[in-house]
Amino acid sequence: MDAILSRLFSSEEEELYVLDCLGYFMIFMAACTFVALLFQDVPYGRYAPSTARFRVDARIAWFVQELPAFLVPFCLVVWTSSSKTSLLPNQLVIAMYFCHYIQRSLIYPFLIRGGKPTPLDSFVLAIMFCMYNGYMQIRYLSHYADYPAHWVTHPRFIAGSVLWLVGWLVNMHSDHILRNLRKPGETGYKIPTGGLFEYVSGANFLGEITEWAGFALAGYSVHSTAFAIFTAVVLSSRAVSHHKWYHAKFEDYPKSRKALIPFLF
Repeated sequence: MDAILSRLFSSEEEELYVLDCLGYFMIFMAACTFVALLFQDVPYGRYAPSTARFRVDARIAWFVQELPAFLVPFCLVVWTSSSKTSLLPNQLVIAMYFCHYIQRSLIYPFLIRGGKPTPLDSFVLAIMFCMYNGYMQIRYLSHYADYPAHWVTHPRFIAGSVLWLVGWLVNMHSDHILRNLRKPGETGYKIPTGGLFEYVSGANFLGEITEWAGFALAGYSVHSTAFAIFTAVVLSSRAVSHHKWYHAKFEDYPKSRKALIPFLF
């Protein structure tokens, strides 16, 4: 891996400059995506067009598209001169990233029950994004991120870590609720209940947005912040779409339930 990176970049300064550019470009992509999602939902799951010619099985799609988000960072940590991985602040922030993607890429796909096939274009774009983001996050954290020695006791890191943990647990619990909505042999959609679904339609999305917001706060870089912003843009749009869909689908859908933020929105 070091040999590959040395061919791509003439110096560490050049690679760090590219990493920073990737972070700012992701923020730009988030802005463009925000505008695009005002007119069209992300085309996967229940919003995938039935006319799509090439579609990928849901389990296979989730496994293959999320796997680069784990494999690329794993290779960067194991097979490069990761000079910062011996430092506790870097280790903890890297661990937050891996905790999410070990579950999301190696466990979650095999727990899916049913699921709508994913259009090929969405599948390919997801793979590209996971490679892009995986490299950007972990290369910065493992080789360039320079935190003060007392960073793990800094209020910003502590608050970010707590936010990350709460979001991670909410996300996993909400996914568990969604997986168990239908009994074996049942089909069709049901109203999710329990946990934060009592308050919002997008409890799983709220959990993941909170998770990456905490990651951004603890990591304190343009790279982690860009990912948190991009995640918030995509998943908040998804939550609003789900909320509208539920109200249109079910006459008895709880009127007090909000889309994403309890009691507010």
